[in-house]
Amino acid sequence: MQGATDILTLAYKQVPMQEQMILLQEREQQIPGSIQYTIKRYRHNLQWNMDDVGMMIYHYEKNDSRENYLELKFCLSGNIYCKQKDTECDMCKAGLSRKCTDKVDSVDVLNFKFSPVHLSQFVKPRPTHDTTAENILNFGSQSSFMQLLPLCGKTRTVIEALLNHNYTGSLENIYINAQIQMLLLYSMECMIGEKEIDVIHCKFLANEADREKIAKAREILIQHIGEPITIKELSRKVAMNECYLKKGFKEMFGTTIFDFYQGQRMEHARYLLYEKGLSVTDVSLMLGYSSISHFSTAFKKHTGLKPCELLLR
Repeated sequence: MQGATDILTLAYKQVPMQEQMILLQEREQQIPGSIQYTIKRYRHNLQWNMDDVGMMIYHYEKNDSRENYLELKFCLSGNIYCKQKDTECDMCKAGLSRKCTDKVDSVDVLNFKFSPVHLSQFVKPRPTHDTTAENILNFGSQSSFMQLLPLCGKTRTVIEALLNHNYTGSLENIYINAQIQMLLLYSMECMIGEKEIDVIHCKFLANEADREKIAKAREILIQHIGEPITIKELSRKVAMNECYLKKGFKEMFGTTIFDFYQGQRMEHARYLLYEKGLSVTDVSLMLGYSSISHFSTAFKKHTGLKPCELLLR
Protein backbone atom coordinates (compact mmCIF):
# COMPACT_ATOMS: atom_id res chain seq x y z
CA MET A 1 0.00 0.00 0.00
CA GLN A 2 1.38 3.42 0.95
CA GLY A 3 5.16 3.81 0.72
CA ALA A 4 7.29 4.92 3.65
CA THR A 5 7.68 8.45 2.30
CA ASP A 6 4.01 9.00 1.47
CA ILE A 7 3.14 10.41 4.89
CA LEU A 8 5.87 13.02 4.43
CA THR A 9 4.63 13.82 0.94
CA LEU A 10 1.10 14.20 2.30
CA ALA A 11 2.26 16.58 5.02
CA TYR A 12 4.43 18.60 2.61
CA LYS A 13 1.78 18.48 -0.18
CA GLN A 14 4.46 17.47 -2.69
CA VAL A 15 7.34 15.02 -2.96
CA PRO A 16 10.27 16.49 -0.95
CA MET A 17 13.64 16.73 -2.67
CA GLN A 18 15.98 14.07 -1.30
CA GLU A 19 18.90 16.50 -1.05
CA GLN A 20 16.80 18.60 1.34
CA MET A 21 16.24 15.68 3.70
CA ILE A 22 18.98 16.01 6.34
CA LEU A 23 18.60 13.09 8.75
CA LEU A 24 19.30 14.03 12.38
CA GLN A 25 18.36 10.80 14.15
CA GLU A 26 16.97 7.35 13.37
CA ARG A 27 15.72 4.60 15.65
CA GLU A 28 14.17 1.31 14.58
CA GLN A 29 13.07 -2.13 15.72
CA GLN A 30 12.46 -5.02 13.32
CA ILE A 31 11.85 -8.01 15.64
CA PRO A 32 9.71 -10.72 13.94
CA GLY A 33 6.18 -10.87 15.31
CA SER A 34 6.63 -7.78 17.44
CA ILE A 35 5.89 -4.12 16.77
CA GLN A 36 8.15 -3.03 13.92
CA TYR A 37 8.87 0.66 13.98
CA THR A 38 11.08 3.40 12.57
CA ILE A 39 11.41 6.91 13.96
CA LYS A 40 13.26 9.40 11.76
CA ARG A 41 13.97 13.02 12.67
CA TYR A 42 14.94 15.44 9.90
CA ARG A 43 16.15 19.01 10.04
CA HIS A 44 13.20 21.32 9.38
CA ASN A 45 13.76 23.43 6.29
CA LEU A 46 12.17 26.81 7.04
CA GLN A 47 10.91 26.97 3.44
CA TRP A 48 8.72 23.92 4.00
CA ASN A 49 5.06 24.62 4.66
CA MET A 50 3.91 21.45 6.39
CA ASP A 51 0.82 20.12 8.12
CA ASP A 52 0.86 17.62 10.97
CA VAL A 53 -0.61 14.39 9.60
CA GLY A 54 -1.50 10.95 10.94
CA MET A 55 -2.86 7.92 9.11
CA MET A 56 -3.91 4.35 9.74
CA ILE A 57 -3.31 1.68 7.10
CA TYR A 58 -5.23 -1.59 7.31
CA HIS A 59 -3.78 -4.19 4.95
CA TYR A 60 -5.75 -7.39 4.33
CA GLU A 61 -4.67 -10.33 2.17
CA LYS A 62 -7.49 -12.77 1.54
CA ASN A 63 -5.24 -15.64 0.42
CA ASP A 64 -2.39 -15.21 2.90
CA SER A 65 -3.21 -14.04 6.44
CA ARG A 66 0.52 -13.83 7.21
CA GLU A 67 0.64 -10.72 5.03
CA ASN A 68 -2.00 -8.88 7.08
CA TYR A 69 -0.85 -5.87 9.10
CA LEU A 70 -2.02 -2.65 10.71
CA GLU A 71 0.19 0.39 10.33
CA LEU A 72 0.25 3.83 11.96
CA LYS A 73 2.15 6.70 10.33
CA PHE A 74 2.71 10.21 11.63
CA CYS A 75 4.52 13.30 10.40
CA LEU A 76 4.89 16.29 12.73
CA SER A 77 6.85 19.51 12.56
CA GLY A 78 7.68 22.12 15.17
CA ASN A 79 9.46 19.81 17.60
CA ILE A 80 12.95 20.35 18.97
CA TYR A 81 15.88 17.98 18.52
CA CYS A 82 18.99 18.48 20.66
CA LYS A 83 22.23 17.41 18.99
CA GLN A 84 23.85 16.72 22.38
CA LYS A 85 20.99 14.73 23.87
CA ASP A 86 22.69 11.37 23.39
CA THR A 87 25.80 12.66 25.19
CA GLU A 88 24.02 13.51 28.43
CA CYS A 89 23.31 17.15 27.63
CA ASP A 90 22.64 18.99 30.91
CA MET A 91 20.02 21.21 29.28
CA CYS A 92 18.05 18.18 28.05
CA LYS A 93 18.22 16.46 31.41
CA ALA A 94 16.85 19.61 33.02
CA GLY A 95 14.01 19.78 30.49
CA LEU A 96 15.34 23.01 28.98
CA SER A 97 16.04 21.80 25.44
CA ARG A 98 14.12 24.71 23.88
CA LYS A 99 16.71 27.10 25.37
CA CYS A 100 19.67 24.97 24.33
CA THR A 101 22.11 26.51 21.84
CA ASP A 102 22.42 23.13 20.11
CA LYS A 103 18.70 22.79 19.43
CA VAL A 104 17.44 22.08 15.92
CA ASP A 105 13.87 22.43 14.65
CA SER A 106 12.81 19.04 13.34
CA VAL A 107 10.33 17.24 11.11
CA ASP A 108 9.56 13.87 12.66
CA VAL A 109 8.34 10.84 10.73
CA LEU A 110 7.11 7.86 12.75
CA ASN A 111 5.99 4.49 11.43
CA PHE A 112 4.58 1.60 13.51
CA LYS A 113 3.61 -1.75 12.00
CA PHE A 114 1.56 -4.29 13.99
CA SER A 115 1.30 -7.96 13.06
CA PRO A 116 -1.89 -10.07 13.54
CA VAL A 117 -0.13 -12.10 16.25
CA HIS A 118 0.69 -8.98 18.23
CA LEU A 119 -2.79 -7.47 17.86
CA SER A 120 -4.55 -10.71 18.88
CA GLN A 121 -3.67 -10.06 22.54
CA PHE A 122 -6.09 -7.11 22.57
CA VAL A 123 -9.08 -9.03 21.18
CA LYS A 124 -11.41 -10.59 23.73
CA PRO A 125 -14.16 -13.11 22.89
CA ARG A 126 -17.66 -11.59 22.84
CA PRO A 127 -20.97 -13.40 23.22
CA THR A 128 -22.73 -11.05 20.76
CA HIS A 129 -21.41 -9.05 17.82
CA ASP A 130 -17.97 -7.65 17.11
CA THR A 131 -17.33 -3.93 17.34
CA THR A 132 -15.52 -1.97 14.67
CA ALA A 133 -12.40 -2.04 16.84
CA GLU A 134 -12.42 -5.82 17.10
CA ASN A 135 -13.02 -6.22 13.36
CA ILE A 136 -9.86 -4.22 12.76
CA LEU A 137 -7.72 -5.82 15.46
CA ASN A 138 -8.61 -9.40 14.45
CA PHE A 139 -8.69 -8.62 10.69
CA GLY A 140 -12.37 -9.40 10.38
CA SER A 141 -12.81 -6.75 7.70
CA GLN A 142 -11.89 -8.15 4.27
CA SER A 143 -11.09 -4.86 2.56
CA SER A 144 -7.84 -2.93 2.89
CA PHE A 145 -8.14 0.78 3.62
CA MET A 146 -6.23 3.91 4.57
CA GLN A 147 -7.71 6.58 6.82
CA LEU A 148 -6.35 9.91 7.99
CA LEU A 149 -6.26 10.39 11.76
CA PRO A 150 -6.87 13.64 13.63
CA LEU A 151 -3.97 14.34 16.00
CA CYS A 152 -5.69 14.86 19.33
CA GLY A 153 -3.91 16.12 22.44
CA LYS A 154 -3.45 12.60 23.87
CA THR A 155 -1.82 11.36 20.65
CA ARG A 156 0.52 14.35 20.54
CA THR A 157 1.54 13.80 24.16
CA VAL A 158 2.52 10.17 23.47
CA ILE A 159 4.46 11.11 20.32
CA GLU A 160 6.27 13.87 22.24
CA ALA A 161 7.24 11.29 24.88
CA LEU A 162 8.52 8.89 22.20
CA LEU A 163 10.65 11.60 20.62
CA ASN A 164 12.13 13.23 23.71
CA HIS A 165 12.61 10.59 26.41
CA ASN A 166 16.02 10.02 28.01
CA TYR A 167 15.95 6.22 28.31
CA THR A 168 18.61 4.02 26.68
CA GLY A 169 19.19 0.29 26.15
CA SER A 170 16.71 -2.11 27.76
CA LEU A 171 14.88 0.65 29.60
CA GLU A 172 14.30 2.43 26.29
CA ASN A 173 12.76 -0.73 24.83
CA ILE A 174 10.40 -1.13 27.79
CA TYR A 175 9.38 2.52 27.62
CA ILE A 176 8.83 2.64 23.85
CA ASN A 177 6.73 -0.56 23.85
CA ALA A 178 4.47 0.87 26.54
CA GLN A 179 4.05 4.20 24.74
CA ILE A 180 3.29 2.53 21.39
CA GLN A 181 0.47 0.57 23.01
CA MET A 182 -1.02 3.88 24.16
CA LEU A 183 -0.57 5.30 20.68
CA LEU A 184 -2.53 2.37 19.22
CA LEU A 185 -5.35 2.89 21.73
CA TYR A 186 -5.63 6.63 21.05
CA SER A 187 -5.46 6.08 17.27
CA MET A 188 -8.34 3.61 17.47
CA GLU A 189 -10.33 6.11 19.52
CA CYS A 190 -9.64 8.83 16.95
CA MET A 191 -10.70 6.61 14.06
CA ILE A 192 -13.90 5.00 15.37
CA GLY A 193 -14.86 7.27 18.26
CA GLU A 194 -14.47 6.71 21.97
CA LYS A 195 -18.00 5.30 22.33
CA GLU A 196 -16.98 2.03 20.71
CA ILE A 197 -13.90 1.47 22.87
CA ASP A 198 -14.75 -1.30 25.34
CA VAL A 199 -14.22 0.38 28.70
CA ILE A 200 -15.87 0.57 32.11
CA HIS A 201 -17.11 4.09 32.83
CA CYS A 202 -15.86 5.25 36.23
CA LYS A 203 -17.31 8.46 37.62
CA PHE A 204 -14.46 8.79 40.10
CA LEU A 205 -12.04 9.36 37.21
CA ALA A 206 -13.46 12.85 36.85
CA ASN A 207 -11.10 13.60 39.74
CA GLU A 208 -7.66 14.54 38.35
CA ALA A 209 -5.89 13.19 41.46
CA ASP A 210 -7.37 9.73 40.84
CA ARG A 211 -6.32 9.79 37.19
CA GLU A 212 -2.78 10.68 38.29
CA LYS A 213 -2.74 7.74 40.71
CA ILE A 214 -3.69 5.32 37.93
CA ALA A 215 -1.10 6.82 35.58
CA LYS A 216 1.46 6.39 38.36
CA ALA A 217 0.40 2.73 38.72
CA ARG A 218 1.17 2.19 35.03
CA GLU A 219 4.62 3.75 35.45
CA ILE A 220 5.31 1.49 38.44
CA LEU A 221 4.36 -1.59 36.39
CA ILE A 222 6.80 -0.53 33.66
CA GLN A 223 9.54 -0.03 36.25
CA HIS A 224 8.91 -3.49 37.73
CA ILE A 225 9.13 -5.57 34.55
CA GLY A 226 11.67 -7.85 36.22
CA GLU A 227 10.08 -7.74 39.68
CA PRO A 228 6.52 -9.12 39.65
CA ILE A 229 4.16 -6.98 41.72
CA THR A 230 0.68 -7.87 42.96
CA ILE A 231 -2.36 -5.64 42.53
CA LYS A 232 -2.56 -5.35 46.32
CA GLU A 233 1.01 -4.03 46.45
CA LEU A 234 0.34 -1.74 43.52
CA SER A 235 -2.79 -0.30 45.13
CA ARG A 236 -0.85 0.46 48.29
CA LYS A 237 1.91 2.21 46.37
CA VAL A 238 -0.57 4.58 44.73
CA ALA A 239 -2.94 4.79 47.73
CA MET A 240 -6.06 3.62 45.86
CA ASN A 241 -8.68 0.97 46.51
CA GLU A 242 -7.94 -2.22 44.51
CA CYS A 243 -11.36 -2.27 42.84
CA TYR A 244 -11.11 1.38 41.78
CA LEU A 245 -7.58 0.83 40.53
CA LYS A 246 -8.58 -2.14 38.34
CA LYS A 247 -11.67 -0.43 36.89
CA GLY A 248 -9.92 2.90 36.40
CA PHE A 249 -6.90 1.28 34.72
CA LYS A 250 -9.20 -0.52 32.26
CA GLU A 251 -10.98 2.72 31.37
CA MET A 252 -7.88 4.87 30.99
CA PHE A 253 -5.70 2.37 29.13
CA GLY A 254 -8.13 -0.01 27.44
CA THR A 255 -6.68 -3.15 29.05
CA THR A 256 -6.55 -4.90 32.40
CA ILE A 257 -3.60 -4.47 34.73
CA PHE A 258 -2.59 -8.11 34.28
CA ASP A 259 -2.84 -8.07 30.47
CA PHE A 260 -0.87 -4.83 30.26
CA TYR A 261 1.86 -6.07 32.59
CA GLN A 262 2.14 -9.49 30.97
CA GLY A 263 2.19 -7.99 27.49
CA GLN A 264 4.99 -5.59 28.38
CA ARG A 265 7.03 -8.39 29.96
CA MET A 266 6.71 -10.66 26.93
CA GLU A 267 7.53 -7.87 24.46
CA HIS A 268 10.64 -7.09 26.48
CA ALA A 269 11.49 -10.79 26.56
CA ARG A 270 11.27 -10.87 22.78
CA TYR A 271 13.69 -7.92 22.60
CA LEU A 272 16.17 -9.53 25.02
CA LEU A 273 16.10 -12.82 23.12
CA TYR A 274 16.24 -11.49 19.57
CA GLU A 275 18.10 -8.18 19.79
CA LYS A 276 20.38 -8.82 22.76
CA GLY A 277 20.97 -12.52 22.11
CA LEU A 278 20.40 -13.58 25.72
CA SER A 279 19.62 -17.18 26.57
CA VAL A 280 16.14 -18.36 27.54
CA THR A 281 17.46 -19.10 31.03
CA ASP A 282 18.87 -15.59 31.45
CA VAL A 283 15.70 -13.90 30.22
CA SER A 284 13.41 -15.96 32.45
CA LEU A 285 15.53 -15.01 35.46
CA MET A 286 15.64 -11.33 34.49
CA LEU A 287 11.84 -11.24 34.29
CA GLY A 288 11.41 -12.87 37.68
CA TYR A 289 10.15 -16.32 36.62
CA SER A 290 10.66 -19.19 39.03
CA SER A 291 11.19 -21.70 36.22
CA ILE A 292 12.04 -21.74 32.53
CA SER A 293 8.92 -23.80 31.76
CA HIS A 294 6.63 -21.15 33.29
CA PHE A 295 8.35 -18.47 31.25
CA SER A 296 8.18 -20.52 28.03
CA THR A 297 4.45 -21.16 28.53
CA ALA A 298 3.73 -17.47 29.09
CA PHE A 299 5.88 -16.48 26.10
CA LYS A 300 4.13 -18.90 23.74
CA LYS A 301 0.69 -17.76 24.95
CA HIS A 302 1.59 -14.15 24.13
CA THR A 303 3.59 -14.61 20.91
CA GLY A 304 2.43 -17.96 19.51
CA LEU A 305 6.05 -19.14 19.56
CA LYS A 306 8.31 -20.92 22.01
CA PRO A 307 11.34 -18.81 22.95
CA CYS A 308 13.67 -21.15 21.06
CA GLU A 309 11.52 -20.83 17.92
CA LEU A 310 11.94 -17.05 17.91
CA LEU A 311 15.73 -17.47 17.88
CA LEU A 312 15.49 -19.54 14.68
CA ARG A 313 13.78 -16.73 12.72
